[in-house]
Amino acid sequence: MPYNDEHMSYSNTFIQVATDCPVEMGVEPPMKKEGKTAHRIQYELLSQNPYKFTQGELIYAVHLQHKQISDVEREQRGAEIREALFAKNHPCLRASMLPKKHGWGVHYNEEGKIAIYPMESEAYQQFVEAGTHQPDGPKLLFAMRSSRG
Repeated sequence: MPYNDEHMSYSNTFIQVATDCPVEMGVEPPMKKEGKTAHRIQYELLSQNPYKFTQGELIYAVHLQHKQISDVEREQRGAEIREALFAKNHPCLRASMLPKKHGWGVHYNEEGKIAIYPMESEAYQQFVEAGTHQPDGPKLLFAMRSSRG
């Protein structure tokens, strides 16, 4: 079955940092010796391109970079790569290390396009306030906790 972005994305939703998030402010995910982690790539794509990606587009872009798939290979096998990638389920950004451990709130606009906001920012607080007090404000969700309990 071809991938359909609507089945796995949010709209007008703000994902707050996990209740057990260990940081006090948004921090960049660290680099690894062997290259960038998927979470580092997510961070770079979203911080440099706010509201450019839907969740499906983000998963695909991260996959291409993380697996170091060349532009040539993508041009030749793009549909095959995409089909294989989305044949498996992918967790939503509530499970991402950005809101779980690194202090980033995740906003999905009305079109399901994504931007991230550091937890200490005024914009982060405005999303929480709007979701709490305005009927048309964003739906508020928390990122998944890292620990059980």
